[in-house]
This record gives sequence, C-alpha cells and structure tokens, in this order.
Amino acid sequence: MIYLQLLYVYLKIGFFGFGGGYAMLSLIQNEIVVQNHWLTNAQLADIIAISQMTPGPIAINSATYIGYTVTGNIWGSMLATIAVCLPSLTIMLAVTRFYLKLQHNKYVTGAMGGMQPMVIGMIVAAALILLTPDTFIDWKSWVIFGLCFVFSVLKVNPILLIVASGVVGIMLY
Repeated sequence: MIYLQLLYVYLKIGFFGFGGGYAMLSLIQNEIVVQNHWLTNAQLADIIAISQMTPGPIAINSATYIGYTVTGNIWGSMLATIAVCLPSLTIMLAVTRFYLKLQHNKYVTGAMGGMQPMVIGMIVAAALILLTPDTFIDWKSWVIFGLCFVFSVLKVNPILLIVASGVVGIMLY
C-alpha cells in the first residue's frame, strides 16, 4: 500500500511541479509532511540540504532519499525516483515534437509568460516553509544562515560555503 501511495504522490509532484526543483519544494513539503505525515518539516529540511549538496537535480535527489526513508528499502527509493522523472520525460517527448512549430504562437507564449510569476511564487513559498521555527533550531542556525547569505551575495564559492557551514555546524552542535 505504501508503494502505491509513494507512486501516486511522486507522479503528482512530477506532473504538477513546474519550474524546477526549487519551485517543487512547496509541493513536495505539502505532500510529504502535511498530507501524508511521512516526515516532519525538520526532517524534510535536512533532506533538502543533503539533496542540494549532492550532484543532480534537487527533486530527484530528494525523491530518492524520501522514497528510501518512507519504505526503508531501495525499492521505495527507485520507485519515487522513477515516478518523479516519468511525467517530465513523457511530457518532454510529447511537447518537443510540437514546440519548434508553436514557439511563436501567441497562446503558447502567453501560457509560458503566465507561468513565470507562479514559479517565482512557488520558490518564495518553499523558502518561507524552510524558514519555520522548527527547521531553524536556534539562534546559531540563524547566524550560519545569515553568514552564508551574505557570503553568497559577495560571490564566495558555494562549495566553500557548504564545507564551511558543515564544519561550523559540527563545532557548534
């Protein structure tokens, strides 16, 4: 039963997660934490952090980890990963055939323009979800967050920021 739920949830995320991984985060959070209660917000925040550090798209990386966490085995991991990828693959195969012919169509251009604000809104919603009190444990977490934000604006190498945050986290916690 859990496998069918996992398949359904990740097919839904794959079909309706427009705008890439960061835009999908609010949808993933709603399905995994709010609707199915498989994880807490804090656990999801940890998975997202790990998914951002590992190579590959965040939606696929998080699906792999969440599938394993929910089922306790590699089959759940593979099922969630395939389920989140399958809609995109199917849609891209169907759309690519017609896109070159329709890319200048006013309706297609209008639909794409209408989706841009929605994608930005979903990214902002995901950021706000991750800034809840139960995901940022204490003032030390806020300090690490603030420093990383400032250094990322100053164009410090993201790999250096990840490693430095991990070292500071180990020292503080």
